Amino acid sequence: MPKIKVIIPAYNEADSIGKVIKDIPNIVEEIIVVSNNSTDNTEANAKKAGATVLTENRKGYGYACLKGMNYIAENKKKPDIVVFLDGDYSDYPDELTKIVEPIINNNIDFVIGARVKNLRESGSMTKPQIFGNWLATTLMKLMFGSKFTDLGPFRAIKYEKLLALKMEDKTYGWTVEMQLKALKQKLTYTEVPVNYRNRIGISKVSGTVKGAIFAGIKILGWIFKYSFK
Repeated sequence: MPKIKVIIPAYNEADSIGKVIKDIPNIVEEIIVVSNNSTDNTEANAKKAGATVLTENRKGYGYACLKGMNYIAENKKKPDIVVFLDGDYSDYPDELTKIVEPIINNNIDFVIGARVKNLRESGSMTKPQIFGNWLATTLMKLMFGSKFTDLGPFRAIKYEKLLALKMEDKTYGWTVEMQLKALKQKLTYTEVPVNYRNRIGISKVSGTVKGAIFAGIKILGWIFKYSFK
């Protein structure tokens, strides 16, 4: 069995983080929760549930993910696969085995957990989210011949391939940057349909007008940036 580490960016997810950690399959070697300037009991609850807890005071999804990657890079025990998973319990952590299966059995480089309509709980994705996903993946299809249908945050990638991507986005563009760079570097990839439910608490991105607008701008910015490279 390959070594698997999970990175969970978390901002004020005290009510959900313990559930997320508890449901992650025991094939995972280490669960890394990055508290992204949380002001509640996210860190304490994550530690109690058995996770390695890091603190990133600069707000931003990408900052949190990069913090987790830096921790792994400084650790002597390197993983074969890194899984990214949100801390709000909207994904089903036990489906991690489905996400990593194409990597383990078919030598695929990169796998996205696709939040397909028939597996989504009603209301779990807002209309701006659904439209944004459709627009971003359609543009990637037209500009890069992509087969992606979602920008889902539940994803797995070979560690060596993740390093080669040289990720840099600090905020909302993290997921689309990873997918665009995977296309540019011709990584093998696939999508696995996953269940998706209403998150615990209020979304810091799709749950606010400001968050939805800035996320949309960042995502489109990355797509058009790469279209001219």
